[in-house]
Order: sequence, then C-alpha cells, then structure tokens
Amino acid sequence: MNKNKWEEAVRRVVPYTPGEQPKDKDIIKLNTNENPYAPAPSVREILDNFDVSSMRLYPNPDSEILVNAIAERYGLKPSQVFVGVGSDDVISMAFMTFFNSEKPILFPDVTYSFYDVWADVYRIPYKTCPLREDFTINPDDYKRENGGIIFPNPNAPTGVLESVDMIEDILKSNPDSVVMIDEAYIDFGGKSCLPLIEKYDNLIVIQTFSKSRSMAGMRIGFAVGNEKLIKYMNDVKFSVNSYTMNSITQICGAEAVRDEKYFTETVNKIIETRENSKKKLAELGFTFTDSMSNFIFASHSTKDAGYIFEELKKRKIFVRYWNKPRINNHMRITVGTDEEMNALFKALEEILHE
Repeated sequence: MNKNKWEEAVRRVVPYTPGEQPKDKDIIKLNTNENPYAPAPSVREILDNFDVSSMRLYPNPDSEILVNAIAERYGLKPSQVFVGVGSDDVISMAFMTFFNSEKPILFPDVTYSFYDVWADVYRIPYKTCPLREDFTINPDDYKRENGGIIFPNPNAPTGVLESVDMIEDILKSNPDSVVMIDEAYIDFGGKSCLPLIEKYDNLIVIQTFSKSRSMAGMRIGFAVGNEKLIKYMNDVKFSVNSYTMNSITQICGAEAVRDEKYFTETVNKIIETRENSKKKLAELGFTFTDSMSNFIFASHSTKDAGYIFEELKKRKIFVRYWNKPRINNHMRITVGTDEEMNALFKALEEILHE
C-alpha cells in the first residue's frame, strides 16, 4: 500500500492491549483484576441521590473534594496529592512531566506492559532490567545512570512484593532521578512506600481505586509526593486538559475513601479467597509466586498455559495469558468470589485430566 505524504509525520506506536472485555454476561471474568464485590454502599447512595441538573456545569478542575478526602485518609496535605482518570492517566502524566532527559528510564523486563507503550509514545528512551529467576528485582540493576525509574509493587503480572527496605536502597542510589512506585495492588497484603515521600523528594507513589475500592468503571487514580513534584504534575495536567475528572466521580471517590470499614471487609475477603485458591491450585499441580495482589500468576507442570487458557475460554472462564518470553507458560488468574473460584477449579480438574 502506498503511503500518503502526511503519514510521514504521524506518531506511530504499538498500542497497549487491555484484557478482553466480553459482552456475554455468563462469563466468569478473571482476566482484568477487577474487584468481584460492589463499591461501598455509600457510593450507591450518592448515585441514587445525585442532582443530575448539576451535570450542566463543568466539574471542579482541582477535584478538591476527592483530593481532600485522600489527603485526610493518608495524613497528607492536599498539595501532596494528584488525582487522575485512573492510575494509567496518572502514570502517563508523570511520564510526560518527569521523564524528559536523554538518559533511558529503567523498569523490569516482566512488568506492566503499558510502560514501554508510554515510553514509545512520548519518545522516552528506556532499558528493561531482567528480573531474577524467581521474578524478584535485583536492586543493583537500578544503580546506574538513568532518566528515571518505575516499577509496580507488588509487580504485575507476577504478584511479587518487594520490601520497603529494598525500594529505599534504590531511592538512596538515585537522588537525581524521579522514582515512581506503582502500588495498584498494595492493599492486598503489602506495605506501602507512601511514608517515604517525607524522606525522599524524588519519590512518587501511585495508587488506584480500580482494585481494592471496586471502582474500575469510574476511573480514579492518584499520586502522592512532595509538593513540588505534585505542582509540576498539575502544571502539565492543566496544560493538557483542566477538566479531566467528572463531578460524580469526584464525589463517589471521596465517599469510597471515607468508608474504611467496607474497604477493609472486602479486601480481607479477597485475601482469604486468594490464600485458599493457592492451596487448591497447588493440589492441582500448579506452581506460582507468593502473590500479594488480587491475582495469582500460575504455571502447570504438564499442561501448557496457552492450552489451558483456550480450554477455559471454551468453558466461559476468562483468565489472562501472554505469549511472551519468560512468561509464555504462565496464566494470571484474578481472584474472584469463592463461587467463581470453585467453578474455575472444577474446570481445571476437567482440563488437566483430559
């Protein structure tokens, strides 16, 4: 096909591929790490009583009600909090704001597959650091010249949790680089690096409402850091789009943050189901990392992961599979309800004995 002249100026990238979102309501959906439980009951009350006429007005550009709720929950100043339309939006904005040197940014070779997409779209040079055989990070890989560092903790798709001490070791070795810790799954058993923002002025910690707060459909993410970092991010945000988060999302997000009791109950249910699922998967011959997230990264000793993935799909059970080096014999299984997980185990028993 002949190329049009204008195409020479097009910015081309290979886009991120999200997990499949099936339209069939009968699907057991364990492929995108959504929370199997509804948002906090107080969120439903907000939606039931929302003044629709207010939608004619622009939302608060500073998202004050949400920023203030997050700041109060984590003992921060509002000026230390940045909010965006999902943590993807927050990380994208952080890439645009902070990763602008000619030095490569660093992130693991097996990690969230959006990082290299953002690097490509923003023309940011990058290098990947190979995880060890057990999928842990080697901190020495991050003790070299770089234009910035980012990795999730726990990591995705492996679920491996790194210690705060190890992360602080990386921070100490990189005083001249912005270090971003993507804590999308931290509430499921990890210790947050958030307290370290008072000690390191180059640290940004990013979290999301999509997992532990059951609000993936509303798209809320936030970053915390020292006031200068957050101001820089807001300067870039307001140079792109001042009204990124709608009014109802801001109000519902603030209400979700305040309902600590419901948050704790649902997170604990997922953790309990995850630990029981590990035992059942082990009985079925699977090996897996000791996940501290709301998913399990599993591999079977005799059945190929791609085969299991396709057979589960035939039975209307969706998990996540990547045909990529190092992880092409692993599946990522989101932790669903006990009923959903029992259906998964029944299907796996059938597949493994075929």
